[in-house]
Amino acid sequence: MAAKIIAIANQKGGVGKTTTAINLAASLSILDYKTLLVDADPQANATSGVGVDPKTVEASIYECLIGKAKIKESIKNVDSPNLYLLPSHLDLVGAELELIDHPEREILMKKAFRSVKKDYDFIIIDCSPSLGLITLNALTAADSVLIPVQCEYFALEGLGKLLNTITIVQKRLNRKLQIEGILLTMYDTRLRLSNQVINEVKRHFEGMVFDTIIHRNIRLGEAPSFGKSIIMYDIRSKGAINYINLSKEVLKKNGLKVVKFG
Repeated sequence: MAAKIIAIANQKGGVGKTTTAINLAASLSILDYKTLLVDADPQANATSGVGVDPKTVEASIYECLIGKAKIKESIKNVDSPNLYLLPSHLDLVGAELELIDHPEREILMKKAFRSVKKDYDFIIIDCSPSLGLITLNALTAADSVLIPVQCEYFALEGLGKLLNTITIVQKRLNRKLQIEGILLTMYDTRLRLSNQVINEVKRHFEGMVFDTIIHRNIRLGEAPSFGKSIIMYDIRSKGAINYINLSKEVLKKNGLKVVKFG
């Protein structure tokens, strides 16, 4: 069976996109699903967030896209069972310009993944906070897109633009692309605004919103500075429980077995 490819995307920064990519991937892996985390963001936060120093990366997704490296040789083991990383580094910034005249510029990532799709159960792509060529590649390669939305003022800002981009990709490049769901993040139980945002998002996007909500959690914020997912950093924390619940929702949605855990 080929991997389910899920792009984590939102061009609005600070919504918990990388946190979600890392911890959804780690949660799926801890539930016995072999998972590849792909860092498609030049900031390389997903790379450092699982303990790989981007400065030491010689072959990243950038080299894979431009044909200078093979994807299988670029994948790294990380300190987490069943979890693997295709890293990023700052050179990815230049890829947008370098690929602009490439005749297959929108499908390079899709072609690169062909050699590894059968090696994994899931491929999770952390997209950059923009709707540029690399994100377009991710959406073209993906089976679905998961959209994190923070429980804060202006939560819906830019969401229409992203959904419009997804519609264009569906029409022109990837007819099979689906919306995996909208994930509410950074929920603060003390703020009435958080509940207002939840109600607003659910009203606008009925049936598309995950039941799981990611709470603001100090341990979740600390984990990346130690190069660990929340699963490896503090599995008993609220953040870990949230992401394990999200992974179970994703598995159920895709008709896959949910193993008992904890």
